[in-house]
Amino acid sequence: QNMNIQVEDIRLRAILATYRKRVPVTEGYVEVKDGGTWKQICDEHWTMKNSRVVCGMFGFPSERKYNAKVYKMFASRRKQHYWPYSMDCSGNEAHVSGCKLGNQAGADAEKNATCAHGMPAVVSCVPGRAFAPGGHGGFRKAFRQEQPLVRLKGGANTGEGRVEVLKNGEWGTVCDDNWNLQAASVVCRELGFGSAKEAIAGARLGQGMGPIHLNEIDCTGFEKSLTDCKFNTESQGCNHEEDAAVRCNVPAMGFQNQLRLSGGRNPYEGRVEVLAERNGTLRWGTVCSEGWSTVEAMVVCRQLGLGFASHAFQETWYWHGDVSADSVVMSGVKCSGTEMSLAHCRHDGAHVSCPRGGGRFGAGVSCSETAPDLVLNAELVEQTAYLEDRPMFMLQCALEENCLASSAANTSLTSGYRRLLRFSSQIHNNGQSDFRPKNGRHAWVWHDCHR
Repeated sequence: QNMNIQVEDIRLRAILATYRKRVPVTEGYVEVKDGGTWKQICDEHWTMKNSRVVCGMFGFPSERKYNAKVYKMFASRRKQHYWPYSMDCSGNEAHVSGCKLGNQAGADAEKNATCAHGMPAVVSCVPGRAFAPGGHGGFRKAFRQEQPLVRLKGGANTGEGRVEVLKNGEWGTVCDDNWNLQAASVVCRELGFGSAKEAIAGARLGQGMGPIHLNEIDCTGFEKSLTDCKFNTESQGCNHEEDAAVRCNVPAMGFQNQLRLSGGRNPYEGRVEVLAERNGTLRWGTVCSEGWSTVEAMVVCRQLGLGFASHAFQETWYWHGDVSADSVVMSGVKCSGTEMSLAHCRHDGAHVSCPRGGGRFGAGVSCSETAPDLVLNAELVEQTAYLEDRPMFMLQCALEENCLASSAANTSLTSGYRRLLRFSSQIHNNGQSDFRPKNGRHAWVWHDCHR
């Protein structure tokens, strides 16, 4: 084996017309960039294990067989340029660079190789449910699965997050001892993504809460679920500073080309402009800001790969976007927050309705790579909750601040009582940045009770 063989780049090129029109591309020639030229790989020694690795790299959980006859007919009509090396994968590699690469039999590395008894290697991949072509409703369920045993939390982008496992009805985290690409890839494939791009240790995508279910995980990379791997249920010596996370390979959907931020001071902010079809032509335009909120802004930031939404703006007069894109082309946008693209949120379609118009009232966003993630400690609330009867004269301030039920206005201040639910609360910030109230201290309204 030649250990000096480098894979510059690799792609899956759709050959048949059926697949050229589809997004994402799930079937075609495997081509390797060699000296600036794209070359095919001879399929004489190609295996389904090789296909599995290639599919994983392009964001697909598994491989499948294809119609070889059609490709043989196609290959016989065209001259091919073959890569002079062979590839031998075990099937659990996260990237082809981890496979054994060697000289193809009879090939001269300086010249084009031949493939006398074969044709260009073809790979056909099975997309995860959220990425299946034609199933637009599936895009809304990128992070949802029926009865999942594993989920990703705290990630800004699709296919990344802290790994959490469901055990005995309770979600818990995974300790990063022995955490590697094989284990991370099992998680990614289980959730409908490809192999793992990165196995992240040290709670770099935020700390979780509750129990640590799994420790010292040992996977072969072929398991259907993380819970099928060998692991230690004892979490002694582990804490949430060691929570494991993943960043998965995700199919190229082209979502980033359908939307842009314009006029901002930096690439992370600006007026939202979308590419929409109007009267048979594609044109850029603004999004109506009526009802625009942080939820919609989160989808925009995710679609552009810019992280989390820190602000959603309903006025953007201070950001001069593209003048030719001032017209509103999208209105009535309402997202659930899990969509991968703004186009897959509910909206008015071609029947745009925006009384305030675009221009200065176009929707805008400000994105951030990190964000706070506030979580209430519900267990503490349950443990400390109790009922208490308090006389009205001790609740004067609460009454003035409208913190009591409306019926309290008819209760005697000298002899009346109110029954209160008392409890302690604790808020954890599991995110990667500090939490700060939206308004600065200068904008806070203080009342006499707090002076």
